[in-house]
Amino acid sequence: MKGLEAKKGIFIIEKRRDPRYKVELPIDYSPINEKENYRGTIANANEGGILVYLPDRLEIGGLFRIKIFFPMDTVLSTIQAIAKVVWVDSAIQKPAGEYRYGLQLQSFLKGDLNKFRKLLKEVGHAHN
Repeated sequence: MKGLEAKKGIFIIEKRRDPRYKVELPIDYSPINEKENYRGTIANANEGGILVYLPDRLEIGGLFRIKIFFPMDTVLSTIQAIAKVVWVDSAIQKPAGEYRYGLQLQSFLKGDLNKFRKLLKEVGHAHN
């Protein structure tokens, strides 16, 4: 057909089992073998992992204790877990000097997985 040109595009196939929900929550983190906490921000989350912006350079494979702060039933609540750095995007750095990381959630403090699921469910309803 004259005048029609083939268009090329890129298809991105989502490989995640669970949808990610956009959130902006504060997070404290510390390497497993350290006591000092550092502060960062969660940008999105699902049951298997979180996307975070942190001020420090971290190594892939590193394990961290994390504490997520969020409002629940008019009080500030926390979720504590162990997370593993599974990817780093060192090319993208926010103006505040933060680096972007993908953290895989390894385990939760007793009862906190249910709190995390409830949080995701509430965030999911807010997006619909």
